[in-house]
Amino acid sequence: MADERRSPGLKAGEREMLRGYLEYHRATLALKCGGLDDEQWRRTAVPSSTLSLLGLVRHLAEVERAWFRRTVNGEDVPLVWSEDFDFQAAYDARGSTRAEAFDAWRAEVEHSRRIEGEADSLDLVVFAPRLGEEVSLRLVMLHVLLEYARHNGHADLLREGVDGTTGV
Repeated sequence: MADERRSPGLKAGEREMLRGYLEYHRATLALKCGGLDDEQWRRTAVPSSTLSLLGLVRHLAEVERAWFRRTVNGEDVPLVWSEDFDFQAAYDARGSTRAEAFDAWRAEVEHSRRIEGEADSLDLVVFAPRLGEEVSLRLVMLHVLLEYARHNGHADLLREGVDGTTGV
């Protein structure tokens, strides 16, 4: 696996730092999933779990959509893999393909980048219906960054279980 991630830098403004670390973690997920076939992408950590690399990619597509498109941009779009807003549904990737999941994830990341880039500042405040209160773009960026960091830890373990690859 060639590591083409860019360092987020050590000296930057708050927005550039958040954006840089979010991009770094997005690239980490892509790197962890590189070079595998659909069967390897679907391999779960344990037989009783639906957690797989494919499921993580699907879940993070939902996270991107829910926070940036639905919350920040106010778009009335359904989740990608659940009509009743069940975020856990994305983890069950048995009927999905790598191409389908990765294409959806990439599309949501592009929407998120555009939405964040068009916002005037991290102080933008929007109403988050799921929380029942207002949140700032700053919180959204931090939350999505934390989602990636947590799930990239899962991806480390899943990838090691698939083919022994460690690191990154």
